[in-house]
Amino acid sequence: MHRTWDLRSYTGDALALLTGRPRAYGYFHTERFLAEVAESNGAEMLTNALARWTTGLWYPSTQSGPCTNPSACFYVDGHRKPVYTDMLIPRGLVGRLSAILGCRALVLLHDARGHPLLATTHRGDHHLTLGLPAIVKRYEQETGPGAVQQNVVDREGMAVEFLALLGSEGRSIISVLRADQYAGLDSFTDVGDFVPLRVSKQGKILREVAPASITLPLPEQKGQSLQLRVALIRNLCHQVPLPPTEDEREYPKRWDADLNWEDRRWWDEGWQATPASRPATTPKLIPIVTTASTVDAVELAQMYIERWPLQENIIRDFLLPLGLDTNHGYSKKPVENSEVVKKRTALEKRLANVQRWAEGARKRSHNASKLYRKRCKLTKEQATELYRALNDHQIELEQQGIEHWLLRKTMKEQKALADAEIEKYQQRQWKAYHTSNQEFAKCEKYCREQREVLRALEDLTVSKRTMYELDNRKDQVMTVFKVALTNLVMWTRDHYFPTSFAQATWKRLAPFFHLPGLIVQSDETVTIAFRSFNDRQYNRDLTLLCERVNAACPHLPDGRRLHFSAENVPRPILNMQKQCVA
Repeated sequence: MHRTWDLRSYTGDALALLTGRPRAYGYFHTERFLAEVAESNGAEMLTNALARWTTGLWYPSTQSGPCTNPSACFYVDGHRKPVYTDMLIPRGLVGRLSAILGCRALVLLHDARGHPLLATTHRGDHHLTLGLPAIVKRYEQETGPGAVQQNVVDREGMAVEFLALLGSEGRSIISVLRADQYAGLDSFTDVGDFVPLRVSKQGKILREVAPASITLPLPEQKGQSLQLRVALIRNLCHQVPLPPTEDEREYPKRWDADLNWEDRRWWDEGWQATPASRPATTPKLIPIVTTASTVDAVELAQMYIERWPLQENIIRDFLLPLGLDTNHGYSKKPVENSEVVKKRTALEKRLANVQRWAEGARKRSHNASKLYRKRCKLTKEQATELYRALNDHQIELEQQGIEHWLLRKTMKEQKALADAEIEKYQQRQWKAYHTSNQEFAKCEKYCREQREVLRALEDLTVSKRTMYELDNRKDQVMTVFKVALTNLVMWTRDHYFPTSFAQATWKRLAPFFHLPGLIVQSDETVTIAFRSFNDRQYNRDLTLLCERVNAACPHLPDGRRLHFSAENVPRPILNMQKQCVA
């Protein structure tokens, strides 16, 4: 049962047996008890207890468990489950639906073997860059400081400022670069030799990896950058088109550039089309990055690739079938609309910028206009002075009685020199004129944008909706139980089920956990006789499961020994059916 509401139609006796009552608790009593637990800070206490319990379950020799190994790897991931309501609640991207919906955001912490150690519930717009430090800090509070040193997170945590902050705390973060953070192999430095990473059964290299480095700028710290070590995976099975060069972007080739002149006459009747040329391709790059100073490329690549079966598959095959996406508790309280605040902050920042730019453009336009008038006056004075000197020189040559053709030639040469000098002044004059016009156009554009931004701000205020934040305490309590149940199922599988169930998921294990049977209690033992399956292989697995449990001699919390058996429980059969079978 995924919801307490399902208790209304429950008719079994197992839940009553667990609580020591003749009949199981109903929906109203259970829901009221869950609400009381949530209101009495039970979510916080149970979450802290979950961290201690899971660590002690998988690492019983020491409460700190994997924390004693500084190279222990932890996987952190976010998960969003949709909440369908008519009211506006914080929204986020629900990955399995590929839609932005009102939701709850979960942050999950897994160990190196995929066991879910801790889970926390947040509002739907909670980002993983905020959830990762919080869940790590909470886990370390219960298991010891400095427990989680090496974290593997998906590309949602690939924020440079975030990596720099955690790196300064001595933590090693492993992630994958986003597509907008690099542009091919040329974006990386110190690229080493590629070595095989994955080889097919026929000996063909499918993937290869090489060490490299990349330097990313810090957006909030101008002039500062962060250097990351990279395991550069080249997927030889997946080819992608080569990015266009600057010349190709500026002057793109025609679609028929690969054809000769005779075959380009597509406007002629009877023209036959031929397949277009195959574009140049290159193997797809998968850059795995880490904040560690030194790293082995093969080990780093394998560590990140193992995140998919060790975390993503555990969420899909265990947590989701056990009801992780089921919501509990829908009480809400009005809060500030974070979406409106985000948009208003961006618009106000833009408004302040365009106001500053408009004032600057206005001043530059005014100054350029004054400079233009000044240079016009200077050009006119210089031209007047040059032509006066030219006229005086012409009169002087005429008085000397110089020949007409020589006078004309001399004056033409001197006029060309004067015009060249005036042209320099005119160029400076028109440069100031164009600058004034450009700055005037900028000022007009910024003033127009100010009105548009102010209009957008007013529309934002008019269309503002009240946002409500869900009370996640009740949901967090149930999430703790679901994570604990997942760990219990995985622990039972690893310790008691046959070796053929080593990789079994909940879908394969569920029939064994759902088996009916007969429970016989005594002062020293509790015997459970399971009802056998109709399938022989399932019965063989059930028999082996009972033998392993009985060999381990587990004891219940009250000290009584637990004993399993598989019996062919008699089944009722109709008289007519019995005759037909006979």
